[in-house]
Amino acid sequence: MSKIKSKYICQECGYESPKWMGKCPGCHQWNTMVEEIEQKTSSPNRLQISWSSSPQSISGINVEEEPRINTNIEELNRVLGGGIVPGSLILVGGDPGIGKSTLLLQSSQSIARSGNRVLYVSGEESVKQTKLRAERLGVHAEELWVLTENQLEQIEAHIDKINPMIVIIDSIQTVYHPQLTSAPGSVAQVRESTAHLMRIAKSKGIAIFIVGHVTKQGEIAGPRLLEHMVDTVLYFEGERHHTYRILRAVKNRFGSTNEMGIFEMKEEGLIEVKNPSELFLSERPMGVAGSSVVASMEGTRPVLVEVQALLSPTSFVTPRRMATGVDQQRVALIMAVLEKRLGMFLQNQDAFVNIAGGVKIGEPAIDLSIAVSIASSFRDRAVQSHDVYIGEIGLTGEVRGVSRIEQRVLEAKKLGFNRIIIPFNNIKGWNIPSRVEVLGVKTIAEALDIALGG
Repeated sequence: MSKIKSKYICQECGYESPKWMGKCPGCHQWNTMVEEIEQKTSSPNRLQISWSSSPQSISGINVEEEPRINTNIEELNRVLGGGIVPGSLILVGGDPGIGKSTLLLQSSQSIARSGNRVLYVSGEESVKQTKLRAERLGVHAEELWVLTENQLEQIEAHIDKINPMIVIIDSIQTVYHPQLTSAPGSVAQVRESTAHLMRIAKSKGIAIFIVGHVTKQGEIAGPRLLEHMVDTVLYFEGERHHTYRILRAVKNRFGSTNEMGIFEMKEEGLIEVKNPSELFLSERPMGVAGSSVVASMEGTRPVLVEVQALLSPTSFVTPRRMATGVDQQRVALIMAVLEKRLGMFLQNQDAFVNIAGGVKIGEPAIDLSIAVSIASSFRDRAVQSHDVYIGEIGLTGEVRGVSRIEQRVLEAKKLGFNRIIIPFNNIKGWNIPSRVEVLGVKTIAEALDIALGG
C-alpha cells in the first residue's frame, strides 16, 4: 500500500510547502498553512478550455452584441455597466451580514418577474430557510428556482436540467469538487470550483453570480487568482450601525470601475437611494467650524458629501493624524501645504478628518474641501452653510482644475447651494447656470479668504 503524502497550502495566497510553517513565506500571514492530501495525478476534469480550434484574425471575427439582462434595479445596473452580460462570471464580496444574499435574492426576483429563469443555489441554508427569508423580503416569482446543494457536479446537472438564464452560488466557499480531497473552502477547492463555473458560464451563455466570503482584512477569502478569473468583482460595503450600503465594482470587463450604487437597509430589504447627496447631507450641522461640502464624482454620478475636520492641541510628542473615508497620506500632505504656504502652526495639533456617512472618496477634487475644513477647525470659524468647495491642491499651494465641473455645479445647485468655489482654470469653456455664484481661485490662500473671510 502506497504511503499517503500530504502538503501544506496557505489559505490566503496558495503557497505550497512540504512541511508546516507558522508564517507563510508568500504572503507573510500567520497560521494560514493547512494540511491537504497531495494529488498523485492531475484530475481529468481540471479546467481545459479551448476558446477556438485555430487562431483567427481579429478583423475577421464577427461579433453580435448580446442585449444585457435588465435587473430592474437601477443601482445594480449602474454598477454592472448597464445590466448583466450573458455568459459573465460575477464575484460579490462583503462582510458577514452586510446584505449580499439579500441583494442577490431581491435582484433574482426582479429578473425572474421579467420572464428570465433564475436558479438560486444555497450551500449555507436549506430550501425552507431560504423560503422564510424570501417571505420576509416579499420575494415571490414563479421563475425563481431554489436549490440546496454544494457538490459541483450535482449543481451542473441541475443547471442542465432547468436551463436558467442566471445562476447564483451562495457561497463559493461551500462548494466542492468531488475529485479533490481537500475540504470545501480551501484554496484548491475554490480555485477549481470557480474554474468549473467559468467553463459553464462561457460555454452555455449563463451569467453566474458567486458570493465570496471576506477575510478580517476586508479582502475576498481564497486565492488571489479568484479575482483574476472572474469578469466582474463587486464589493458590498457598509457599517452595521448605519442603514445604508454601498456597492462598488473594483473590476469590470464590461463597464466602468468608478461607479457606485447606494442602498438603504430596511425591514423589507434593500431600498435604492435615488438621491445619495441628499442622504449624506441630511444630518449636516449648520454654523459649526470644521465642516464643508464637496461635489465628488463617483463614476458618472456627482455626489455631494460633507467633509469634517477636528483639530485639538496634542498631549503627545508626535501629534496624531487620523482619517476616515479619505487617504490619510493625502491629509498629511494638505496639512503640510497649509503649514508651509499659509503659516498655520499645525505641529502641535491632533488632526481628525472624516467623510460623514461612511462613504470613501479617493479622487483629488476633494483636496480643497479638506483644506477648508482643517483651516475652519484650526481657526474655530465656520464657513457659510451654502458653499461648496471643489479643487485639487498642489504642493506649491495652487488649486488645480478638475474634470466634469459642470455636472458637479448642477448637482450642487439642485440641492440648494448658491455659491461654489472651483479652480480658476475651470471657469471657462462651459455655461454657468443662473441663480448660482461660481468663484474661481488660483491658490489655497484665495479659497480660504473667501471661505473664512481672511
